Formats: sequence, structure tokens, C-alpha cells
Amino acid sequence: MNKISLQVEEQIVIVELGSVRLTGELVVPPDAEGIVLFAHSTGSSQYNTRNHYLAHVLRQEGRLATILIDLLTREEETIDQRTKHFHYDINFLAARLVAITDWLLENLNTRHFKIGYFGADTGGGAALLAAAARPTAVGAVVSRSGYTDLANEALSCVQAPTLFIVGENDFPIIAMNEDALAQIPAQNKQMKIIPGATHQFGEPGALEEVGRLSSEWFKHYLIPFHFKTDTNRQ
Repeated sequence: MNKISLQVEEQIVIVELGSVRLTGELVVPPDAEGIVLFAHSTGSSQYNTRNHYLAHVLRQEGRLATILIDLLTREEETIDQRTKHFHYDINFLAARLVAITDWLLENLNTRHFKIGYFGADTGGGAALLAAAARPTAVGAVVSRSGYTDLANEALSCVQAPTLFIVGENDFPIIAMNEDALAQIPAQNKQMKIIPGATHQFGEPGALEEVGRLSSEWFKHYLIPFHFKTDTNRQ
């Protein structure tokens, strides 16, 4: 295991699901109390620049660990680039997320963490479906520009505190997320609309705002109350 600045532990991990091997990047600050699993809609989560930036933002205060992991094998990604077969297979992506969640719950370095999902695009729908399948394990969900309509069948079972982040000019996603929010029974749920932003949040300051909102949400719901209380007393 390699050491990087501030004693943060960075590790390349392999999650074996039968004959399938998924590769990911696990980064654990020494004082981490929760972990966020990124749910990208393709197999390239750990190489996605937006995901890397957002994961860095979440880890900045040292209270959250992150795992960026490819939901597809290289062979599956090659097929998906031509056909989009896996991109919209929400049940397939959610099943992979559930399997990775179970791995986190068994891994010695992560099993004591509360787990959060950060999903983007169709990965947002997959995160909701997986959260419904593991209600006691998943402590929070954030969806950025999520295709939540793909998870309609499971929305009524989502118990985790859920935050939808959408761009002001992403009109189809706004309507879709409003409908989904109404179906989710979780007591804590919100939708935040970022002014001037489009689907990819490429506008100046837009992705930074996604990071700020996500960090606040995950810290609130994944960090134990006793730790937050002790921090406030300092």
C-alpha cells in the first residue's frame, strides 16, 4: 500500500465477482469515518476527470474516504462503446454496485465505514436501485444529472437520505428528478438546482458547487454524530 501526502492511504483494489474482476482506486484519509462509492454509467469511473475532482473535494477535510471503481470490465466497456448495451442496463449496473458494497462491508479497511453513493447520469439511477437493495448499508445518496426514471420500480423503497443535483438548463432532468423525489419515501431528500448549469456542469464554478453540496450532504449523513459534535467543540 502506497503512502501519499498527509498519510492518506491510496490503494488499487480488485473486486472479484466470480470470473469478473473489477479494478478500482481506494483512497482512505487517516481520520475517515465514511466512504463514498462513485457510480459511473460507463466502465471508466476511475479515469473520469470529473469523478477524480469530486472525489478529491470529498476527501479534503479527511473525514471521507472514496472508491472510484470501474463497473464494467475492459471487454464489456469495448462492447458498450459501440452499442451502449450496458450504459442503460440499470439492473446490471446496480447489481455491480451491490456487489461492490458487499465487498466494502467485508474488507478489513472499509467495513467500519458508513457507505454513500455518488451517481452520475444513468449511474444516478443505478445508485438509487442499489440503495433500495441495501437499505441498512447505504447511508446517503447523491445523484448528479441522474436518469432517475430508470429506477422508477425501486424509488418507493429508497430509505437513504437522497440529494439530487441538476443544472438549471437541464430541463428534462429537472422534471425527471422532481417526479422521482415525490416517489422516494426517505425523510431527508432534496433537489438542488445550480444556476446557469447544463447537464455536464462544464460552466465556470458549476462543478465546484456540485462538490460543495455533495461534501456537505455526505459529511452530514455519513460522519457519526459523536465525531461531528467533538469537531464542533474544538
